[in-house]
Amino acid sequence: MAVDIEVVPIDKPDDVNVIVGQSHFIKTVEDLHEALAGVGGTLRFGVAFNEASGARLVRRTGNDDALVGLAVHAAVAVGAGHVFVIMLREGFPVNVLNQVKAVPEVCTVYCATANPVQLLVAVTEAGRGVAGVIDGDPPVGVETEQDAADRRDLLRAIGYKL
Repeated sequence: MAVDIEVVPIDKPDDVNVIVGQSHFIKTVEDLHEALAGVGGTLRFGVAFNEASGARLVRRTGNDDALVGLAVHAAVAVGAGHVFVIMLREGFPVNVLNQVKAVPEVCTVYCATANPVQLLVAVTEAGRGVAGVIDGDPPVGVETEQDAADRRDLLRAIGYKL
């Protein structure tokens, strides 16, 4: 059986974070909505989920129409069954990843990033599936002691560490 690999860029503005994962049930779209809505009132999000059987629709929800549209566009471009895409504004993946992973239907999270991201999608006679992720740019060096001190200071300044 032949396998082709397609590179599928996730189109999104720079100020939008994306989470891409895989789940196994139509209930996913509603459960992800509830998990994200429960995080806080300022989080803006759109969710799209590709059904893999039955009607095989891209299911969608969210509290921001533009983000729902971005999530749908990305899910259609990926075209793999059981893949979900979450687009976020006014919040970060680190604030919602535990809630997303706690949704019973969620099998895996491929990426959570604000960086430019591409999915490597394997294509066979049977369909499409996510084979990997290219997230951001490659490193250009190893941090110095000053870089490490700056990192520690930044995490404390933005409230992620005490």
